Amino acid sequence: FELHYQPVIDLGIGAVCGVEAFARWHHPSRGLLTPDQFLPLAESTGLMLPLGEWILQQACLDAAAWPPHIRIAINISAAQFSKGNLFDLILCALVDSGLAPERLELEISDTSLLEKNQAAHLATIRQLKNLGISMVLDNCGAGYSSASYLTSFPFDKIKIDKSVTQGLASRRDCAAVVASVLALARGLGIKTVAKGVDSHEQLEAVLAAGVDLAQGYLFARPVPH
Repeated sequence: FELHYQPVIDLGIGAVCGVEAFARWHHPSRGLLTPDQFLPLAESTGLMLPLGEWILQQACLDAAAWPPHIRIAINISAAQFSKGNLFDLILCALVDSGLAPERLELEISDTSLLEKNQAAHLATIRQLKNLGISMVLDNCGAGYSSASYLTSFPFDKIKIDKSVTQGLASRRDCAAVVASVLALARGLGIKTVAKGVDSHEQLEAVLAAGVDLAQGYLFARPVPH
């Protein structure tokens, strides 16, 4: 395995402010595989926990060597939340790497994991935030309502799903979703990130909507450390 990193752009100043970590698997016969090609297998075989722990450790080590204004975003799986030792794993990764907690963002990519044991998840999130770590609600607008999660859990950012971003310029439903997310985010004092900005047309739509940050192939594909 190795990690690749995709830049996140602050649209207000047009500069890189952070990166998101993506795992890659060097398969012996199929070459370099992306997460959608092996993460379901890792989850079904119980290997998501050791893989997730390695990703946390390696991403923090890599990020610690970067300029201090660059933040690192790491996806957290449902299995990691359910295990119950997420706080300890993250604390160890920070201590071992020397990365400042304020530079770490944890993305909860599947809000269904919050439907069970909400009190325990909320306690963990509060512990992590007390360290200075930011919490990000990922894939907003991808087929479910996120409003209840945003009012129940102390998120710092909302990531708008790629499918919504790429339909913003041409579909009324996508435009309505983005407008709703932005209104909610502004009311709660939360920043917004548009995923999947792959063209100038999409960038123009995102800028016109008033999104704070963006990532996508227009700026850069995920690349090695």
